[in-house]
Amino acid sequence: MSVRQSLLAILAQGPCYGYQLRHEFDRRTGSVWPLNVGQIYNTLERLERDGLVARGAADEHGHVYWEITATGASEVDRWLASPAPRSQATRNELAIKLAVAATLPGADAARVIAAQRAASEEHLADLTATRATREDDSPEELAWSLLVDSMIFTAEAEVRWLDHVQTRLAQHPVHALALELTTDRPKRGRPSRADVAALV
Repeated sequence: MSVRQSLLAILAQGPCYGYQLRHEFDRRTGSVWPLNVGQIYNTLERLERDGLVARGAADEHGHVYWEITATGASEVDRWLASPAPRSQATRNELAIKLAVAATLPGADAARVIAAQRAASEEHLADLTATRATREDDSPEELAWSLLVDSMIFTAEAEVRWLDHVQTRLAQHPVHALALELTTDRPKRGRPSRADVAALV
């Protein structure tokens, strides 16, 4: 999630001070990703350094209002028009855990899958129950529901993937999947970028 671009997009509506900006972010995200005020001000200072916002004068209450610059407005337009980038990282903790469990002699991968499925299904049930308690009538509620819907779809995908893993593992005898420690001497250094890119 890009806090930087999100805050910049909110400032495109009009000048805000730090606490106000945090409140506006919470309204649009249903407080799913709460931000602390220090994070807000650090981000604003970086945006100012990059010429995307300008610090305005303080009001009678001492609130310093931040305004978006023309460069910042162009950045918001680019962000909204571009697809969200996918991470190049392949470190999905659950996927790594199951890959290791599936190839570790003596490990019970089926038990790992069952435990994860139970937790994933409980999480999915909690999200679904929470979603059912609220309506989408206001803009704030709609924003909240969109984020919760995203988490529900992600949880559903995780359960489907666990079913897929279980089916794949069931196609092989357990002993055929075990990887013994290799006697080969590994090469020094990291995998090449091409090797990593092929996995993404």
